[in-house]
Amino acid sequence: MRLDDERESDNIEDRRDGGMSIGGRGLSLGSIVIALVASAVFGVNPLTVLGLLDGGAPTAIQQAAPQTPANDEETRFVRKVLASTEDVWRDQFQSHHTQYREPTLVLFRGSTPTACGNGQAAMGPFYCPGDQKVYIDLGFYDILKTRLGSPGDFAQAYVIAHEIGHHIQKLTGTSDKVDAMRGRASEVQQNALSVRLELQADCYAGIWANRADEAKHILDQGDVEEALNAASHIGDDALQKAGQGYAVPETFTHGTSLQRVTWFKRGVETGDLHACNTFETKTL
Repeated sequence: MRLDDERESDNIEDRRDGGMSIGGRGLSLGSIVIALVASAVFGVNPLTVLGLLDGGAPTAIQQAAPQTPANDEETRFVRKVLASTEDVWRDQFQSHHTQYREPTLVLFRGSTPTACGNGQAAMGPFYCPGDQKVYIDLGFYDILKTRLGSPGDFAQAYVIAHEIGHHIQKLTGTSDKVDAMRGRASEVQQNALSVRLELQADCYAGIWANRADEAKHILDQGDVEEALNAASHIGDDALQKAGQGYAVPETFTHGTSLQRVTWFKRGVETGDLHACNTFETKTL
């Protein structure tokens, strides 16, 4: 990626010197990833991690005091990617005569309080609609590279762009509508709704890549392939087969490898919000 001369976002909270541990839930790209890796590598029951996402009222929390963001290369990269998403989505919302509300990205280690309850590194990067913040323990990038076979700076950027996709869903009312439908649905139906939500966030990540490159030519040769490789490695079918030797489709919550690749590519190729309506298509 070519980000050397790009601006850095100020919408960063660096909590890596603090944090607390409390129960709760949130939308997560990496929850399935880390749960299954923990199961396969460390013998941890994946339901222990996934149970954090299944319900329970958020517990009262104490906010950790944000620190001045570090100036290391990895932190600056995150700030630049976040700034790029801000520029793209601000323009997209303005084209629809709406103002874009920028989210905050929180850097943490281990665990941290959120409006959705406890955020843990074991959940992977996630978005909390309650406070409209993206949370990431940068140690996830090491797992993405070494254990999930997805190296490259654009693979890392894709992770952030996907979580920002959940913020777009919050601003457009999609996630609230899905939450309302979940209250009337069976567990299998809830999982199916989650898949459509996650695939739409993948498509939105593709839109960001399309628009950012169109505006500032940030992509190098092979960058999109890095994201497609990451998407293919974190499909539910691939992760379940790696973790337990077989896949159980009715338990999928993020989509298959093929679906994740397909919807990210759709966003990259079209750059069009209307192309990302996963809720009105029969075939994902």
